[in-house]
Amino acid sequence: MPPPLASAPPPQFYTPAKTPPQCRSRAWVWLLVLGALGVGGVLSFISVIGGGHQRTARLDGKFYQEHSLTDKDTSDKIVVIDVQGIITSHNLDGSGDMVERVKEELELAEKDEHVKAVILKIDSPGGEVLASDEIYRAIHEFQDKTGKPVIAQMGSLAASGGYYVSAPCRWIVANELTLTGSIGVIMSGMNFRGLMDKVGIQPQVYKSGKFKDMMSSTRRPEDIPAGEREMMQALIDETYATFKGVVRKGREGSRVANKKDGHEKDSRELASDWEAYADGRIFSGKEAHRLGFVDELGNFDVAVKRAQKLAGITEANLVRYQQPFAFGNLFRLLGKTEVPAVKVDLGFDFPRMQAGRMYFLSFNVVQ
Repeated sequence: MPPPLASAPPPQFYTPAKTPPQCRSRAWVWLLVLGALGVGGVLSFISVIGGGHQRTARLDGKFYQEHSLTDKDTSDKIVVIDVQGIITSHNLDGSGDMVERVKEELELAEKDEHVKAVILKIDSPGGEVLASDEIYRAIHEFQDKTGKPVIAQMGSLAASGGYYVSAPCRWIVANELTLTGSIGVIMSGMNFRGLMDKVGIQPQVYKSGKFKDMMSSTRRPEDIPAGEREMMQALIDETYATFKGVVRKGREGSRVANKKDGHEKDSRELASDWEAYADGRIFSGKEAHRLGFVDELGNFDVAVKRAQKLAGITEANLVRYQQPFAFGNLFRLLGKTEVPAVKVDLGFDFPRMQAGRMYFLSFNVVQ
């Protein structure tokens, strides 16, 4: 008989050693850590994982982190505050209320004894009358209260309201090619009545007085009551006079302060005919220096050196205040389902003017 066929060995079954299950997501771990740390701990934790320690301050329920832009062996600091884009108290681009932010950053600089000066970094065509005035007053009060100088450093554009917020500063630095000036006020509106008549639209208006619909866009020009244009122009002239008063008071005040501290010979005095140039025209930084609207020509480094000199220090670290990342905003973002808006960057911020509102805005530049 043929030998029996060799049978294949029975299959071997191996039971792998038990290993802990791999967690697909460690989000719950982070949530536990953040919950244990609390709000203050979260901020410190973020600083650590971000690569360095930053001081955190709380002001009116908001948290600010101090980010150092330099690393010098000194405790003295100069705070850099940005005024960029349209000056407004409205949240145009999601960055928040500019007026509120500038006030809060000045308050933080006031409370820190190591802060010796502030540099206001301006790149703006101007903006709302009230918003510009609020920032002007905040700077003026900060200097009076603390004695710490504020140095305006003009970028490529610091016109109209951009110059208004520069005026109270102890020192103004501009580049030769900076566009500034545009000292004046504008209020605009549009009249659609001709178009309405063409398409057969008839407005119906009920009002308590003949001037209640001033600057209405639906009236015929011949229906404007006598005296209305004069009233509007008087309002513009009053605000314009305030602007010129801010320029005069700011430049004279800085001269007095600089004379007291021995810096008068370096600062500039307004030209005797400066009001002739305050007619809405824009001019270069070089021309502004000649007329006494700015004190010194140079860039950001020149402003830093001037800030140190006015503060009586030889060296300082530059710092900025920024609001830290908020996890609540991340969760809200993840929960959104709508299509995000698309923003086209044209290289400048186009002003969003509202009818019936006055502006310190340079239309010679942005239009």
